[in-house]
Amino acid sequence: TYNLCLTVCTWLSPRRWLNLQEYQSKKLMQESGVAVQRFYVADTASEALEAAKRLNAKEIVLKAQILAGGRGKGVFDSGLKGGVHLTKDPAVVGELANKMLGFNLTTKQTPKEGVKVKTVMVAEALDITRETYFAILMDRSFNGPVMVGSPQGGMDIEEVAASTPELIFKEAIDIFEGVRDDQALRMAANLGFKGALQRQAADQIKRLYDLFLKVDATQVEVNPLGETPEGQVVCFDAKINFDDNAEFRQKNVFAMDDMTEADPTEMAAAKWDLKYIGLDGNIACFVNGAGLAMATCDIIDLHGGKPANFLDLGGGVKEKQVYEAFKLLTADPKVEAILVNIFGGIVNCAIIANGITKACRELELKVPLVVRLEGKTALDTHQHWNTCTKVFVLPL
Repeated sequence: TYNLCLTVCTWLSPRRWLNLQEYQSKKLMQESGVAVQRFYVADTASEALEAAKRLNAKEIVLKAQILAGGRGKGVFDSGLKGGVHLTKDPAVVGELANKMLGFNLTTKQTPKEGVKVKTVMVAEALDITRETYFAILMDRSFNGPVMVGSPQGGMDIEEVAASTPELIFKEAIDIFEGVRDDQALRMAANLGFKGALQRQAADQIKRLYDLFLKVDATQVEVNPLGETPEGQVVCFDAKINFDDNAEFRQKNVFAMDDMTEADPTEMAAAKWDLKYIGLDGNIACFVNGAGLAMATCDIIDLHGGKPANFLDLGGGVKEKQVYEAFKLLTADPKVEAILVNIFGGIVNCAIIANGITKACRELELKVPLVVRLEGKTALDTHQHWNTCTKVFVLPL
């Protein structure tokens, strides 16, 4: 019972999920024998040029490496349009890399100012005769890992599931047996591979499951898993999600985490086990639980306000966390008011109140603070607010 409780409490703690660059995911796949395009990584334009020459490929694809989607339609502050380019001339690779490296790339998923590109991937461009979708992920309804595949790849899998659900195939994996040969062959057939390609695809599926186990992944998604005119099955693009609880035994993987692109406030929050996401509004939110935090943001918006952030305090809260959270919220120049919305189930409201009163005194709070505490020891917290100015306590 103790171990189970410890596991659940650890899982509930807010964490910053590990993100890897595309080339890092491809390296992990290579190490597990998964077929990917030949590629090199470059930090300078001259390195990119040399990499393109070494590839000696009919066509080359140059990709800016940032932790955001939409690179193909992104724009650089150098004037270059697109973070993904195809060319047959190695010299052009060098020219393009010169307009990528050191410049900010803005996409639909980056901040307005974009993200500075420090690395590019120079890869062999392969023709694809057919695109499929394949993933291995943890599924609670199956109590374990599940294979998910579709012959319709290269597009948003949610769209496929909505328009043609009959083209989504699932296969539960027995964790004691792993992916059996018959399962891998059946999934390959469902993906539309035939003959020798079916056996090749089944082999790739089994290797992807080996990778899934090896790196303690929670999801390995390949979109597309493609078929080339030369009769090869290749993983063209992959996304790997990792179990942060396995960091202690995946030190090499977690050492690859690129912190330079992370938001400084999010990083500071993560040090105190706080899940923080900055938004554009002026009302700071201080809430426990992701669901309540999202609902709080929605209610603020519904009544014409704009939330300045999403902040999930989590369950096993300490007074110091409350204090540090207030430091982060008050450091945001956009914030004109703070709303505290706490439901005391696991959380002890007295701890929250102690942290807030300390923050009010020591941080010299200059904006209005609205506090709503409900649940465990909430009735015992009212004496705290006598020492705080600009505090509005909502009645229970």
